[in-house]
Amino acid sequence: MALSLKCPSCDKYLPGNAAGPSTTNQFLQTTPGASILTRYTNEGGTEENLDILPSITEEAYLESHPEARPARALHVMCSEGDVGGIVVLLHDASNDGADVGALLRYQDPLAGMKSGLHLAVENGQEEVAWLLLWLSSTVPDGAFPEVALQAAASMAVGRLNVGAAEDVRGLKDSEGRTAGELAKHIQGPWSTWLDAGIFNL
Repeated sequence: MALSLKCPSCDKYLPGNAAGPSTTNQFLQTTPGASILTRYTNEGGTEENLDILPSITEEAYLESHPEARPARALHVMCSEGDVGGIVVLLHDASNDGADVGALLRYQDPLAGMKSGLHLAVENGQEEVAWLLLWLSSTVPDGAFPEVALQAAASMAVGRLNVGAAEDVRGLKDSEGRTAGELAKHIQGPWSTWLDAGIFNL
């Protein structure tokens, strides 16, 4: 259904506007404004004109890419500032034999190819940004504030051995922006980071 956008019961094309799978990613629609509106009823009541296409697309993507589940969970935690949750998720992933570096560098095709660092910057989560840079960047140890170093030590979080090619600061979203370029656009709390060159590769 996520690919055809047709009702599994009557085979009717569901979106109100023309859209189809992208040639580069079958789970992304060629027309970004596509929607499937429905009346949704649950114990909380009834919601009219709920667009279920994003949920259908996400479930279909995760069904065919189960390895993306922990990475998407990580991205939620990056957005919400859940540093403790990130550490637990990474420890569990490491214990399960997962590639922690790949997890930290994951870019979500359903969210504009943003990385966890993009999401931390976008949502003003400085502690998360420090943690991600500690784990997967070439920022020198001396550039980290003492509070970030103490937090990393208290959580027993060591640095990964990464080179410039694996540095999370070099990842670009679907608009071609690094997290540092996004920070320049946002400014605010990131101004001091930019002045200190923290985002510079």
